[in-house]
Amino acid sequence: MPESSTQPFDALLVLSFGGPEGEDEVLPFLENVTRGRGIPRDRLREVGEHYYNFGGISPINRLNREIIDHVRTELSDRGMNLPVYFGNRNWHPLAEDTAAQMSRNGVRRALVFATSAWAGYSACLQYHEDIQRVRQHLEREGLELIDFTKLRQFYDHPLFIETMAQHVRDSYESLPVGSRDHAKLVFTAHSVPTAADAAAGGPEDPHLYSRQVAEASRLVAEAAGVKDWDLAWQSRSGNPATPWLEPDIVDHVTELHLEQAVDTVVCCPIGFISDHMEVIWDLDTELQEAADELGVRLERVATAGHRPEFARMVVDLIEELLAGEEPARLGGLTLSGCTSNGRPCAPGCCQVSRPNSRTA
Repeated sequence: MPESSTQPFDALLVLSFGGPEGEDEVLPFLENVTRGRGIPRDRLREVGEHYYNFGGISPINRLNREIIDHVRTELSDRGMNLPVYFGNRNWHPLAEDTAAQMSRNGVRRALVFATSAWAGYSACLQYHEDIQRVRQHLEREGLELIDFTKLRQFYDHPLFIETMAQHVRDSYESLPVGSRDHAKLVFTAHSVPTAADAAAGGPEDPHLYSRQVAEASRLVAEAAGVKDWDLAWQSRSGNPATPWLEPDIVDHVTELHLEQAVDTVVCCPIGFISDHMEVIWDLDTELQEAADELGVRLERVATAGHRPEFARMVVDLIEELLAGEEPARLGGLTLSGCTSNGRPCAPGCCQVSRPNSRTA
C-alpha cells in the first residue's frame, strides 16, 4: 500500500464466518463455532456429518475467494487502489491473523464488508464484536491499531435485488411451460430464536431481521413478476424447546403439497449470498430428499455471490460511503442505527446471548 495514497481508507477486509477445508478440520472448526456453549463433542460429531458428506469441506472459503477476486477486478476497473484482505470468525484465515498482516503492511484505516445482508446478532452485531476482538488482538501483539469501518447492510440494494430477481426468473424459465403458472415461490433464510429476532433492531425497531428478509423477498418477487410467494426458514439448531422463526422450509413444502396440492416449488435462498453448507445440505440435500419423497418438483434458485453484479454492489457501497451519498435502496423500511455506514448499532440492538449456532 503506497504511503502517498490520498484515499481515506487503506484496504478492504472481507469478513466472513469460515468453514473447514478438510476432514481433520471439521471438529476443531465446530468447537470454535460453539466455544463457551458446553455442546457435547458427540453432538458436534453429528453436525460434522454434514461436512463429511462433502469430504469435510465447506464451500464457503472458496466462494468468498471468488467474490474477492471479482471485487478486486471491479476495484481495478474503477481505478481504485484498495487492497482486499480476507478474514474469518471461526476458521482460517482467521480475522485476527489477517488483521495482524494488514497492520504490518501499513494499513491504518480499513473498510469491512461482512458477508451478511441483514440485521440481527449473528448477521450484524457479531461482526462488530469480531472487529472489536481483532483490535484487541492487535493491541496484545503490540501492533499498530487499525480503524475499521463496517459497510452497511445491503438487503435492499438494487443490484442485490435485481440479481436475485433474475435468478428467480431463470428458475421459472427452466420449468416445463405447463408448470410455470402453478409453481409456488418460497423464499428461505436462516432461522433464529424468536427472542433474537425480537431484539434485532433494538427496542425502537424490533424484529428487524425478519422484516428485512420479508422486505427483500417482496422486492425480489415483485421484480421477478411473481405475485404468489411465501417465506419459510431453515437451518435451526440448538435447544428444541427454544422457539425459533417458523415455518421450517421442509415442513412448509410438505404442507403445501398435502394441503394445497402444490407439485412444483421454486425455492429462493434469499438469506444466503453463496451456495455454502446451509444451502447445499439443508436445501440441495435434505429439502430435495423430502421433495422427492412427496413427488414435488423442486427448483432451487441460484445465490448472488458468484455474479459480477455482486462485486459491483460491494464497490458501490464503498463509493457511496466515500462520497457521503444517500444509500441506494429499494423498499420501504427506514434506515436504523444498525444499517448506516460506520455507525454503531442502536442502543440495545440485538442484545441477546448466543442466539444461534450457525455452522456454515
